[in-house]
Amino acid sequence: MKREIIYNVKNLHCGGCAAKIEDAVGSLPYVENANLNFMKKTLLIELKEIKENLLEELNKLADNLEPGTVIEEILTKRNTKVTYNVENLHCAGCSSKVENAINELPHVSEATLNFMKKTLVVEFSGERDEFLEEIRILADKIEPGTAILEVEEEDFTEEYVESKKVLTSDKGMTYKEEVGVGIALFLFLLGTFGIEDSTLKLAVLVLAYIVSGGEVVLRSFKNIARGNIFDENFLMTIATFGAFFVGEHSEAVGVMLFYQIGEYFQGRAVNNSRKSIEGLMDIRPDFANIKIGNEVKKVRPESVKVEAVIVVKPGEKIPLDGVIISGKAALDTSALTGEALPVDVKSGDNVLSGSINKNGVIEVEVKKDFYHSTVNKILELVENASNKKAETEKFITKFAKYYTPAVVSVAAVTVIIPPLFGGDFNTWLYRALIFLVISCPCALIISIPLGFFSGIGAASKKGILIKGGNHLEALNKVHAVVFDKTGTITKGNFKVTEVAANEISKEELLYISAYGEAYSNHPIAKSIVKSYGKEIQIEKVKDYKEIEGYGVSLTLEDKKILLGNHKLMETNKIDCPKTDKIGTIVYLAVENEFKGYLVISDELKADSKKAISSIRDLGIKTYMLTGDNESVAADIADKVGIDKVYAGLLPDQKVEIFEKIQSEVHGNVIFVGDGINDAPVLARADVGVAMGGIGSDAAIEAADVVIMTDELTKIVDGIVVAKATRKIVTQNIILVLVIKLVVMGLGLMGEATMWEAIFADVGVAILAIFNSIRILKK
Repeated sequence: MKREIIYNVKNLHCGGCAAKIEDAVGSLPYVENANLNFMKKTLLIELKEIKENLLEELNKLADNLEPGTVIEEILTKRNTKVTYNVENLHCAGCSSKVENAINELPHVSEATLNFMKKTLVVEFSGERDEFLEEIRILADKIEPGTAILEVEEEDFTEEYVESKKVLTSDKGMTYKEEVGVGIALFLFLLGTFGIEDSTLKLAVLVLAYIVSGGEVVLRSFKNIARGNIFDENFLMTIATFGAFFVGEHSEAVGVMLFYQIGEYFQGRAVNNSRKSIEGLMDIRPDFANIKIGNEVKKVRPESVKVEAVIVVKPGEKIPLDGVIISGKAALDTSALTGEALPVDVKSGDNVLSGSINKNGVIEVEVKKDFYHSTVNKILELVENASNKKAETEKFITKFAKYYTPAVVSVAAVTVIIPPLFGGDFNTWLYRALIFLVISCPCALIISIPLGFFSGIGAASKKGILIKGGNHLEALNKVHAVVFDKTGTITKGNFKVTEVAANEISKEELLYISAYGEAYSNHPIAKSIVKSYGKEIQIEKVKDYKEIEGYGVSLTLEDKKILLGNHKLMETNKIDCPKTDKIGTIVYLAVENEFKGYLVISDELKADSKKAISSIRDLGIKTYMLTGDNESVAADIADKVGIDKVYAGLLPDQKVEIFEKIQSEVHGNVIFVGDGINDAPVLARADVGVAMGGIGSDAAIEAADVVIMTDELTKIVDGIVVAKATRKIVTQNIILVLVIKLVVMGLGLMGEATMWEAIFADVGVAILAIFNSIRILKK
């Protein structure tokens, strides 16, 4: 039986070394999977079998790869994070109450109830079964009939495949409810226009009221018994009872009837909006065709193991990340990158899950299981994005808690004070009832989160993954963008352009340098090894050590080798002339004697200049932080138009300089990097943006925003979407509050009826919902 164990990792400061340790642990015979999270400094392993002295072996392996690294057991009890489905919850205000109540439980770290998606994500301590029963009782107490259900894994069937094509449920009214509304509407029209006798007329309207609003009244009394007063059921019950009391029988029935119809259309609008947004990221694979011998079997992607061979036919989605071992095809990657042009692939090329095979049959060897695949990471990121609320969403939730009681209080004052000074009680009671109908805050509670959800969906359509409404909102207040250089402004496609030897041949300098960089995954190191072009006998390298921010030291053929920047030479007191060549300079010392240097050049990305120009046109300052030398940095900055450059920085100095920039800029500061070596700065930034994040675990983990291509212009697109989202959210707030306040004012003056009030409640909510999804066209 498989077993998961999580460890803390200490004294690990190198992203490249973290990747090596993860690969080494993952290749152990008793380990199924290994995931080392460099940002959180945790190692999660899935064991095939129980292994004695496991921790000791892991520490030995890690220390060999990165001396000083320590792996420790986590002694504290881990919280459980579970996602539940929520059914029969039709009131946005009630969903907010359920969320708040669960968050107040002492053993809950965080709970987020997503009303649009009908999901509840909870992090808690304790037993799962007992906790589920507890929150079920709590939710049912707040909103009777609410069901919280565990998400269960379905078996693979054709019905399963078809069900996955329906992204959201759209239940609408049940047949019984539709018949009830039809009968109520008939009775309402009959009682209002078809009967003259007042007694019979009243009897028919009362019957119509029972058919249309009986369930609402019943729920309101149940809620009152549980201590929940200010919900829409209570408000509609009191308002319509009051209308009966003042003799507005037809209006009471009509308001209840059209409230129910309005709620139905509101629910449909929310569901359709959710479908539109989630449809943008419809990349989940339905099945995988696994090849077993000469047969091909259709299975669930979750069941496919690494190294299995799958067959992808024209029109099918690639279900898992892998490498093509047979065939060629054109792939549609637009759902991942936002790019419309197809990508041609052939045998030996890597392919990513979520891409669509446009033509040709290809066989793919699986390199990552479903849970570590690109498509699953993207889906998790997008699905969880709406759980990270923007400040505006949090404000609206708090506002709603006070808004409804305040309006009800005004209604109470309206019905009590004027009659004391001679006003007609029935007239002022009717006006107060209008307040009650308007007071439900659902229009705000639904439309504002939907606006941010739409913004996240619109960005994902462009290949920009934003991890939450909070980060989308933060993009509105950006006053500065700080860039890393390598792999961000430049392509990171390095090549050796000059070999300058001192007292040794150029061939020997390149030979020593290639062996010195053989262990490194850095693009510069790879370019040196590639330039050498011969097989590396890695066993020749001894005592290898990466010196962060400087270079490497090692022993090669019993000689001490130092390879790195000029600071490394200075630190070791090596007499080394500093060259002013444009490019990245790698200096070599053998036995503490300078033996020459290599010049490695990079090239600009095609859109770097345009992107930075567009950012500056928005009035946003631009900076560049790099560990490269000043001449290279200045040259790149001059070509693309960067405002200010800081060069020759160590990783900790990057953080220091970034914090200095933050203190100088009055607003949010973006940092744009590769998501691996720049993880500390990405974490410190107001908004961390990882470039070229497609398929990169570290980038998706470290950043707040992931650009799925290498295009810097996507940053501008993200800011534009954020500003458009903010504009729509602001419009919704103004629309809802102004119309409600206007109708309240008209009601006080006797110029509005309950029909206007019902529009100010349900009608405005529907308008705000449709306004929210306009961002999808951006």
